[in-house]
Amino acid sequence: MKTLQFREAIAEAMSEEMRRDDSIYLMGEEVAEYNGAYKASKGMLDEFGPDRVVDTPISELGFAGIGVGSAMIGNRPIIEFMTFNFSLVGIDQIINNAAKIRQMSAGQFPCPIVFRGPTASAGQLAATHSQAFESWYANCPGLKVVVPSNPADAKGLLKSAIRDDDPVIFMESEQMYGDKGEVPEGEYTIPLGVADIKREGTDVTIISFGKIIKEAYKAADELEKEGISCEIIDLRTVRPMDHEAILNSVKKTNRMVILEEAWPFGNVATEIIYHVQDKAFDYLDAPIVKLNTADTPAPYSPVLLAEWLPNAQDVIKAVKKVLYK
Repeated sequence: MKTLQFREAIAEAMSEEMRRDDSIYLMGEEVAEYNGAYKASKGMLDEFGPDRVVDTPISELGFAGIGVGSAMIGNRPIIEFMTFNFSLVGIDQIINNAAKIRQMSAGQFPCPIVFRGPTASAGQLAATHSQAFESWYANCPGLKVVVPSNPADAKGLLKSAIRDDDPVIFMESEQMYGDKGEVPEGEYTIPLGVADIKREGTDVTIISFGKIIKEAYKAADELEKEGISCEIIDLRTVRPMDHEAILNSVKKTNRMVILEEAWPFGNVATEIIYHVQDKAFDYLDAPIVKLNTADTPAPYSPVLLAEWLPNAQDVIKAVKKVLYK
């Protein structure tokens, strides 16, 4: 194992795949000369040159469309959005073209493309730069949605996403790029659609993904001191979702809390709750509790932002609620 920052794991995954396959290229704002807005493509321009690491104007609709078109004729582009807030400018290309062209062309045009960049809040960036769109993109057939929470998962999942023959939405976080973690030496991939049990437990299942899962770890550490055993499942891939892992866990613990950094209406947590009550209702010993952000745009004030985001204390309260403590 070696220790890498999250940004280094992302760069390593892209570079390894670009060495393996000449049809892969990276395109986005500041990815080349500036080494990436978050330094997630550091050194790649020097190695691969301007034909394969391409700086673009501030035109998400334009370069998303270029990426889709080039994927249709045999390339495997990686399109970086500086944040997924800006992907809204190019969402027509993602939803109406990338997600649908294989079906609409009767299989004549595949679309092996990765759209990647940061998601959700990143401190005091205010309402239009702090949005989580995982459930939006996961709602659309034809797209796969990946949200890693640590460097090792990020590298293995990104390599699988780049090799996938369908469009993949790969969502990161500005607040995780500096996170360090152990990453396996040598070649490895992590299959899409497979969740990971990050912590074994017996009393309650906590489901989460992305950077907010850190709050679940903090809560589990505190609850363990009180003799409460939490099983933490990192979805890693929102779509396709690993329902089997979720159901197996709730059948063991009989209680569930879902932690998600998203608005409370119609999100990933509500989808999980539907499947659990449909397939494992008789195993539940308490109603499922889901924790989300407040139902408002993200505030700029640090005091309000702390109240807006779910945290470890919220998780502790939710766990005790489902345990009737």
